[in-house]
Amino acid sequence: MPSNQEQLPLTESVYYILLALHTPMHGYGIMQFVKEISKERVTLGPGTLYGAIKTLQEKKWITLIDESSRKKEYVITDIGRQVVKSELQRLQELIQNGTNIINGGCQDENKEV
Repeated sequence: MPSNQEQLPLTESVYYILLALHTPMHGYGIMQFVKEISKERVTLGPGTLYGAIKTLQEKKWITLIDESSRKKEYVITDIGRQVVKSELQRLQELIQNGTNIINGGCQDENKEV
């Protein structure tokens, strides 16, 4: 299980990279995936991408699966999958709390209105 320090909110770029790597992919494929899934709102430059890849490998959230070819392929690890699931739960909580407050709902479901 990742430590609390590693569980800080993910950047949007890291979140999308981890999503991309649920399927083994090389760097250019990751950039294309992120651009497509975000409807071109997020564009990863090579420096950002490869800096993130290095950090994600150090944290053991992704791993290199094919270094024999010119294009290195990466894939998410079990730890990385848990990080994405935790981040998704965090984001869902943010959305739920925001929706409740904006729509005039109760901030705490256990509180009487």
